[in-house]
Amino acid sequence: MKWIVGLGNPGPQYAKTKHNVGFMALDELAARHGISFNQNKCKSVIGEGIIDGIKTVLIKPMTFMNLSGEAVRAYMDYYKVQLEDMIVVYDDLDTEFGKIRLRYQGSAGGHNGIKSIIQHTGTQSFNRVRMGISRPEPGYAIVDYVLSTFAKKDAEKLKTMTLDTCDALEFSLKHSFEQTMAKFNG
Repeated sequence: MKWIVGLGNPGPQYAKTKHNVGFMALDELAARHGISFNQNKCKSVIGEGIIDGIKTVLIKPMTFMNLSGEAVRAYMDYYKVQLEDMIVVYDDLDTEFGKIRLRYQGSAGGHNGIKSIIQHTGTQSFNRVRMGISRPEPGYAIVDYVLSTFAKKDAEKLKTMTLDTCDALEFSLKHSFEQTMAKFNG
């Protein structure tokens, strides 16, 4: 079994913000495979299904971004799942908008959701797909930037990045994360 955690903030006011691209990717992956988010447990909304023959659980923490680790820990403890079977999908300021970057370890890089997951799992070693949102112009507060919506002109790039993320997630289910990084970190 694989479990994929998409990071974001709950509530309609955050739905289309830059900080919620992790939720957007999971929504797209769920739509591709007929998975519905019909369970509310472990501080998350959860959808389960079969993707390419692999049982896959999609998890959207409902804790708000800076407490994402609470939902990850709750799921781990309740279901006794392994951290190496998890992939976290989230927005990244240091990756160019429209690009994705896969890593299997590293610091939080200032991302509060990742910081919370590291704190609650006790490790920086877990698979991640970082969806690039680029940094704001100088003088633009980071918090205002990540909680802002995408410009209309960016819709196509956002769609492509979301589809690329789903392709990488699907590939990772049947291949090692190293193989997935080699293919999608081009």
